[in-house]
Amino acid sequence: MKIVAIAGSNVGTKTRTAMDYTVKSLKEKYPQYEVTLLDLAELKVEFSDGRNYTEYEGDTKFVAETVMAADVLIIGTPIFQASIPAALKNIFDLLPKDALQDKIASIVVTAGSSKHYLIAEQQLKPILSFMKAQIVQKYVFIEEKDFYRNKIINDDILFRIDRLVEDTMILAETYQSIRKAKEEKYGF
Repeated sequence: MKIVAIAGSNVGTKTRTAMDYTVKSLKEKYPQYEVTLLDLAELKVEFSDGRNYTEYEGDTKFVAETVMAADVLIIGTPIFQASIPAALKNIFDLLPKDALQDKIASIVVTAGSSKHYLIAEQQLKPILSFMKAQIVQKYVFIEEKDFYRNKIINDDILFRIDRLVEDTMILAETYQSIRKAKEEKYGF
């Protein structure tokens, strides 16, 4: 199973810090699976211009193909000005509308305050749903006060990330076993 974690901003460090912990948790609990972290701050991704994702080159093609090949996506996003960043939205714009069909998606949000708690519900979940992802309903919301010197200092947040990883993988493994049983029974 291929798991892709996305640090969905090209600026800042808090989302990357949260995704580093998420990846660490994944690798410790599920060492049998391939885990890739895409940090949009480290990649030069072109803005979508309507081409098929396979027609792009460089980092843009790498990111699109990596997401398309994933079985599981764990999306980390900061909230800026009550919105997800354009860099993250652009990743979805690069892909076909059904690109997330049969993929499990979960969410980790970083924000300056609790005022932005519902942004994932109002902006990110509808995009994932439209693109046909199977969404883990609970997500982790991390406020600025939960960080200190590029570390998460709130043990409850660490527990909730660990739980999100577990919930994501239980859903992914369940869907995988259902699809396998269906293929064996019906031949497709």
